[in-house]
Amino acid sequence: MVHRIAVIDKELCNPKKCPFICVNVCPINRMRKETVKKGEDGFPVISEILCTGCGICVKRCPFQAISIVNLAEELSEEKIHQYGPNSYRLYRLPAPREKTVIGLLGRNGVGKSTVINILSGLLKPNLGKTPEPSWDEVIEYFKGTALKEHFEKIVANELKVSVKPQAVYNLVNVWRGDGLTLLHMMDQRGVMDELISKLNLENSINKPVQQLSGGELQRLAIAVAAAKDADIYFFDEPSSYNDVYQRLAVAEVIMDVARTGKCVFVVEHDLTILDYLCDQVHILYGEPGVYGIVSGVMSTRAGINAFLDGYLPEENVRFRERKINFDVYAPKQESVESKTLLEYSELEKNYENFRLTVSKGKLMLGEVVGVVGANALGKTTFIKMLAGIEKPEKGIISSSSKISYKPQYISPPKGFQYVKELLDHICGSDITSVPEFNEIIVPLHVDKLFEKEISKLSGGELQKVAVVAALLQNADVYALDEPSAFIDAEDRVELAKIIQRYIRFKNKTAIVVDHDVQLIDIISDRMIIFRGEPSVLGHAESPSNKEEGMNNFLKDLKITYRRDISTGRPRINKPGSKLDRQQKEEGRYYYLARFEEKE
Repeated sequence: MVHRIAVIDKELCNPKKCPFICVNVCPINRMRKETVKKGEDGFPVISEILCTGCGICVKRCPFQAISIVNLAEELSEEKIHQYGPNSYRLYRLPAPREKTVIGLLGRNGVGKSTVINILSGLLKPNLGKTPEPSWDEVIEYFKGTALKEHFEKIVANELKVSVKPQAVYNLVNVWRGDGLTLLHMMDQRGVMDELISKLNLENSINKPVQQLSGGELQRLAIAVAAAKDADIYFFDEPSSYNDVYQRLAVAEVIMDVARTGKCVFVVEHDLTILDYLCDQVHILYGEPGVYGIVSGVMSTRAGINAFLDGYLPEENVRFRERKINFDVYAPKQESVESKTLLEYSELEKNYENFRLTVSKGKLMLGEVVGVVGANALGKTTFIKMLAGIEKPEKGIISSSSKISYKPQYISPPKGFQYVKELLDHICGSDITSVPEFNEIIVPLHVDKLFEKEISKLSGGELQKVAVVAALLQNADVYALDEPSAFIDAEDRVELAKIIQRYIRFKNKTAIVVDHDVQLIDIISDRMIIFRGEPSVLGHAESPSNKEEGMNNFLKDLKITYRRDISTGRPRINKPGSKLDRQQKEEGRYYYLARFEEKE
C-alpha cells in the first residue's frame, strides 16, 4: 500500500495561459470519475484518493506545477501539518532536549521553518485533518512522547520561547530605535554587555536599526534572542550575512545558551559551522514545496555524513540517488606555460573613512582563486576594481579579458518576467539546448524555476539564477561575490563542484569571494587573504597557494581543521582538544590530505 500525495504549486500554475490540460489528459477523468477538476479559486484540484499516480498530468503540465509522489502508507499516520488541499505537508517532529544544541539540516523548502513555527507555538499542527483538530486531539496524538508535555505547555501558555527568525531584515519594520535600547528591553538574563562584546556590536549598537548592515542586523537579532530568559530557543540561519569570524562568535553565543541547561534548535546551511555548533542533528528530507520528513535524531557527525551520503541507515531510507563527496585534489600548479589573463600592480582605493590597499598579483588561465577575510575589509571593492566597475586611485590593472561579474547584492533584472526568458536571452537560444543545461542548470535545480516570475523568487532561488546567469556569459574571467548566500547546504556543495569543474573543463578563470570556508576549500587553487581593521583599513595580500593560504587563514581564526575519513569534508577541531593542540604546536592548521584522527 502507498500513501499518495498530489501538490500543485500555485506560483507556477497559470490557469490564464492553460486550458486546464491536467483535467483533459487525466485517464480517470475520461472514465467519468472526477479526479482532477477546476477548483473554486480557479486552480485545479486533484483527488489524492482517486489519483492512480500515472504521472500523465505531471508530464503534460506546461508550467511544471504538478507533483505526484508515492510514500510509504505508514507515513500517513505521522502527518503533522498540511497547508490545505494539494499543498505541502510535514511528517514527524523532532523532540526538544535540555542542554542540547539540535541542528535541523535539509534543503530549502522541505519544512525546517515549519518545524520551528510548530515547536515555538506560532503554528498549530493540524495533523493534515479537515476540519482542524482541537488542541485536545493534538495532545492526544502525541501521547506517550516527549512532545505531549511540550504542547501542553504551549496550550497553557507556560512555555517561554525565544525565536531568532530567518528574515532579520523585518526587524527594521517593527523597531525604529537604536539597537542598545532594544537589547536592554529584552535582556532578561542580564547578559547584554557580554553579548555586545562577543558579537562585536560595540560600534553599531547605538545606531538606529535602519542604518545597520546585514551582518550587524543579524548579530543584533541573535543577541536579542539569546538575551531572553526562555525554555527553548530557535535560531533560524544565524550565519547569513556574517563573515567566518562572526560565525564562530555566533556559534559560541548559541552554545553558551545551551550550557545554561536550555534546549536550542538551529537551522544552518554552513556545514562546517553546523558541525562545530551542534550536539545532535535531525535531517529533513523530501521534495521541496511538496513534502518533508523529519529523520530520527543522530550525532552531528553521523547526521551530516548521512545527509551527504543521501541515506539514513537506521531508517533504511535513501532520499538522494547519489552521494555528495568531497574530492580532495591537488590544486592546479602554475607552470611557465600558464597564461596570465589579468595582472594588477599594487592598488589603492580611498573613501571618506576607509582605505583599501592591494598587493600585486595576477589571475592565471584555468584556475579558481578564493578570496577570504572579515566583512568590511574591501573584498567587494577589490572584485569591482578587477571587473572594471570601480577604478583604483593608484596602480594599474592590465587585462584584455572579458569579465563576467556576479554582485554581492542581487536585484531582479529589468525587462524579464520569467527565469527561462532571462536565461534564453543570455545564451542566445533555448537554454535547454545548450551544454550548460546539463552541466549547470539541472544540478542546481534551476530548471524547476523556469516558469517562475523572477520578482517572486526566494533569496536562495534568486542567488542560484544570478550565479547561473553569470556563468552563462561568454567571458574569460568570472568574478563571483558571495555565491553561496541564502543557498542550502546541498546546493552549496553542488555549486562549489560546478564552479570548480566548469572553470577547469572550459579552461576559464574565476575569482570567488565567500564566507563559507568549506566552499572556498573545495574550489580554490590559490587564495587571497584580506586583513586589516573593518570599516577603517583593508589590505589584500598577493595570491598564495591553497595550502599556505588556508593554513594562514585558519591561523588567523585560531582554529584547526581535520578531514572526515568517510567523506573528506573539513571539520573544525574542538578548541583545546588533543588534536587541536597538536596541530597548533606543529603549525599545521589545515589538512590537505583525507584523514581524520580521534580528538
